Order: sequence, then structure tokens, then C-alpha cells
Amino acid sequence: MSTIADKSNSPTLRERVAKVIDLIRPAVQSDGGDLELVDITPGGVVQIRLHGACVGCPSSAMTLQTGVERNLKSHIPEVTGVEAVG
Repeated sequence: MSTIADKSNSPTLRERVAKVIDLIRPAVQSDGGDLELVDITPGGVVQIRLHGACVGCPSSAMTLQTGVERNLKSHIPEVTGVEAVG
């Protein structure tokens, strides 16, 4: 088996991040908000856009840090952090 074939069958970093976000999304949506994966920087920082009730919510920073970032880092070692973007 070639290395190229192996890589084409494994999910990309973005696909893996999106999958974890999709697992978190129902909890955020239950509070009237939503998350959108915007980008992943070369340094491994996942950029998230908040929607709905999350916009301007005092708890949104905590949700990003304790919920989203912790889950992403525990499942995907390449993730170094999470930041909200406008």
C-alpha cells in the first residue's frame, strides 16, 4: 500500500474538527445558539462563528473554552486552541 492511498482514505483535519463540532452542536442549539466552523489556522487554532443566542451571551466565552476547545483538544491533538470570529 502506498502512503498516498492511505492519506486519501483518512479524514482531513477539517473533517475531523467538523465531526466533533457536530457532536457538540445539539447542546448549544438547545440553548438557542449555534456554532459554525469558519477555518483552522496553520497553527491549529479552530475559528468558530457563534450564532443565535450565543452572540453577546456572557457564557459564550466559557462555552468555547470549556466545551468546544476541551472536546476538540481531547479528540484531535493537532488542535491548539479555539477562537470566536465575527
